[in-house]
Amino acid sequence: MGEISIKINIADRVYPLKVNMEEEEIIRRAAKLINDRIKEYQENYAVRDKQDLLAMSVLHFATSSLKAEKKVTVEDTDVADRVYHLDHLLNDFFSKQ
Repeated sequence: MGEISIKINIADRVYPLKVNMEEEEIIRRAAKLINDRIKEYQENYAVRDKQDLLAMSVLHFATSSLKAEKKVTVEDTDVADRVYHLDHLLNDFFSKQ
């Protein structure tokens, strides 16, 4: 699949992008999430400056990303520990026969 040109609107500014066709939907959804977060901050806080709203949104998404990354790391470690334990049990079982 090739690249396509799209225009993404974030915080009332249009950004022309060239993206792979497979990524278009994800990029559009990401822009919508950003705009929704900005709108939420506008409605709930006395912040009107777009730069401040963008900074708050970026902080929100970066924090969410780091939390998800940490969760995956913890889950990977847990799975690895369980596999190691299972492997040890199987080795013990088969070595006794």
